[in-house]
Amino acid sequence: MVLDKIIKIALTVFAITLLTNCASKPFSNGSYDDVNNQNLLNDKWSETDMQNAVKDLVESASSHYEIKAAKKPPVVMVTRLQNKTSEHIDTQNIMDMIRVELMRNARLQFVDKAAREDIQDEYEYQGSGTTSRATQKQAGSQIGADYIINGRLDSIVQQVGRKKTVYYKLTLNMTNLKTGLILWSDYKQIRKKFEKSLIGL
Repeated sequence: MVLDKIIKIALTVFAITLLTNCASKPFSNGSYDDVNNQNLLNDKWSETDMQNAVKDLVESASSHYEIKAAKKPPVVMVTRLQNKTSEHIDTQNIMDMIRVELMRNARLQFVDKAAREDIQDEYEYQGSGTTSRATQKQAGSQIGADYIINGRLDSIVQQVGRKKTVYYKLTLNMTNLKTGLILWSDYKQIRKKFEKSLIGL
């Protein structure tokens, strides 16, 4: 009995020492990876989740009949994405990817909401007399948006014993600024399954 206890204590100390050493060592021997490869390194929102969700939603929006039938490319503003998950997620990164992919795949033009404050500051700077009158730009000539795109990211986490599932739903809406009506709305669902290793339990 005493020998068994000593062996268990020795194994526990060895395991703790091994884990501590692994945790304290810096990462090394890095290499480049294909960004299109699946990333399931942990149970958090990943770039693979973002790529899959954005791809399907952009295809859905691009194929909408009113966008395809428009005589001239509609002007769109991408606004905010609400994060209703328990994770810290860079939602601006998601919306930036949506804007870029829509510019590549659909007949749309975009105005930048975030840039408007910078533009206003530049108007004031140019109007202060610092720049030549021939090159000054004044307010009143910008193009107004026809539609805005916003959305929401939700998640549900379920865990029983060693098994865990993480569910995400990314919903986007494109709203007509003139009428307030939603022109297009769609969502992408992602569910991932995880299982804890027996080691360390």
